[in-house]
Amino acid sequence: MMRVLNIPVPDELQALWRGWLAPPRLLFFLTGEEATEFDLPTVSRKAVGLTPEERDTNAVWGIAAGADRVAWLELAEWQGLGPRRQRELLSVQVRHKRGNIPRRRDFADLLPGLPQARFLWTPELLTDAVLERVVGAGDPPCQKPQVPEGVWEAASARLPRVRELAATFASHSGANCFGAVMGAAGMAGAENEWMQREPFEAFLEERTRPGGNDDQPGTVLLWCSADGLAQHAAVTLGEGWAVQKASQVWTSPRVVLAADDLKRAARQWGNRLSRRRLR
Repeated sequence: MMRVLNIPVPDELQALWRGWLAPPRLLFFLTGEEATEFDLPTVSRKAVGLTPEERDTNAVWGIAAGADRVAWLELAEWQGLGPRRQRELLSVQVRHKRGNIPRRRDFADLLPGLPQARFLWTPELLTDAVLERVVGAGDPPCQKPQVPEGVWEAASARLPRVRELAATFASHSGANCFGAVMGAAGMAGAENEWMQREPFEAFLEERTRPGGNDDQPGTVLLWCSADGLAQHAAVTLGEGWAVQKASQVWTSPRVVLAADDLKRAARQWGNRLSRRRLR
């Protein structure tokens, strides 16, 4: 079985990943002027209903506001543009900060002979080794095998589902850090939801109290912005270990890390870390 970040990935999940990275229909974000220049039919960006996976794969949240037109191209239409027009269109997408436009230099050792500095994924390019690199890029590997048996046993009282969820990928976008903490604490299905602040804060009010220690199981690590809004959460296993889901995107797994490493990775300017103890 393929492993990404030390996490086993079932065949059916690999198939989903390949479909999101190399879909049969490609989307491009353009200004009105660019749409005219490329002579492509477009629709208003506001009218486009993207799936959560399309949104996250293409990093739509970071695309320039002025790129308010969307062009959809079938794979055959894209290939029919020819190399020069492809390069020009990809350059525009990079400028608008669309995601999922890989660089040749990042995969030259696995895919020798790529013709362009920037390109789009097609199914035949997404070998196992390539897929592992794409999904695992930039994230620390999961350390679940390093956690002693006694730590899991001690954690199970307050975190009855944490061992089950640790070292897993969600099968879709949306599952986030709040849901991962709630799922680990025993709330079945919470780990698969795009959990909003209101139910998470209700969970904190009902199931936790202020305080906690990073070396003990069941301490919720909570990062809040200056206005007091929860921005990220993780939970400790005890003896210096902790679990988190770094974001809601489908590439983000539920990982076990040393608590100090997790805190460093989760640190963001303007957010303040506090702790609450599971009851």
